[in-house]
Amino acid sequence: MSSEETNIGYSKKELPGSLGKIGFAILGIGLVVVIVSFFVDHTRAAFNNLIMLMFLTSVGVGGLFLIALEYIAGAVWSTPFRRVIEIITGIVILLPVIAVPVYLNLHDLFHWTHEEVVQGDYSLESKSGYLNVSFFTIRVVVFFALWILFYLLLRKNSLSQDVTGDQLLTKKNIRLSAVFMPVFAVTITFSSIDWIMSLEPHWFSTIFGVYYFSGTVLAALAAGTLAIIMLNEKGYLTKGLVKDHYYSLGALLFAFTNFWAYIAFSQFLLIWYANLPEETFWFLQKWEGSWMIISVGLIFVHFIVPYFGLLSQPSKMDPKRLKLMSIWILFAHWYDLYWLVMPTFSKEEAVFGWMEVAFPILTVGIVILAFVIISRKKNLIPVGDPKLKRGLDFRL
Repeated sequence: MSSEETNIGYSKKELPGSLGKIGFAILGIGLVVVIVSFFVDHTRAAFNNLIMLMFLTSVGVGGLFLIALEYIAGAVWSTPFRRVIEIITGIVILLPVIAVPVYLNLHDLFHWTHEEVVQGDYSLESKSGYLNVSFFTIRVVVFFALWILFYLLLRKNSLSQDVTGDQLLTKKNIRLSAVFMPVFAVTITFSSIDWIMSLEPHWFSTIFGVYYFSGTVLAALAAGTLAIIMLNEKGYLTKGLVKDHYYSLGALLFAFTNFWAYIAFSQFLLIWYANLPEETFWFLQKWEGSWMIISVGLIFVHFIVPYFGLLSQPSKMDPKRLKLMSIWILFAHWYDLYWLVMPTFSKEEAVFGWMEVAFPILTVGIVILAFVIISRKKNLIPVGDPKLKRGLDFRL
């Protein structure tokens, strides 16, 4: 153990081998069932795969946003556990692989990929310059490449700082983060339009990108909070993390829960008030049959429960409450994506069965195994960051 590690009370420990075995087992079970689902009903499986892709994009790219935000804001309180977020963000490397089954089923997912359908449809013809398979493919490749590039560069500098302690690496990451922020805004917006909004190509919403952004950051925060608290409770992080640090995580979860609700209601209110048929049909189809139950449930699942669960100050500092709410919020984000995506597959009635369970299981396995592999032989805190000591001393 180095003198620096002694000063901050951190001793590097490898995660237990059993965690990797658990992750591998869950991934194996999920993968087998998912493969079977493509043989049983490849269209339904593709829609579920799309939900998984957008969920993992939220956790990975949302985590990258949180890292960049810390560097730009010069935040201190989050420095002791920024490395945990960096590890979770490594999921972005896997996104192209997750996207392959979706891309192979574009014609089953997206109405606008059928040329015979586009011809004679004025609305789709006017959008064909943007909504075409060639340009769609280019955008997807560029988005993935940019996310992976910024992840690798930011992580490289962060890991190098563990060894050298060079403060200039922090300045490099600040500059990278400043460049990444507008890139993030554009790519996360257009990826949500491409993968989700274009499922109903006649519908449009100028606020949809912000809607997906709000859920993305909330999901990344929840995944990070859950991992941070569990690692800290098991003694894998440094000594000195107290409830004041937890409070900041809880406050952000509460803030973005409210932000998501505000954007969701704003989108609904503007479309309801304008009362234009080309906009309202998107909500109306979610208010028919069993989709009405799912729509009402979204209000409770994604807003009311986490709102009251994190409302009081003690709840934002209670590790048990934060773990529970983090798991709930991750479930709520998947629920939200299901509500956004699946009505295109089944407009009359909501569908739920073993396929809808298989993909979340696979997702859990991917996240656990990826975390174990990426964190192997790495410090779980940024021991070379000049802000680390101040971060550990942070008090409200």
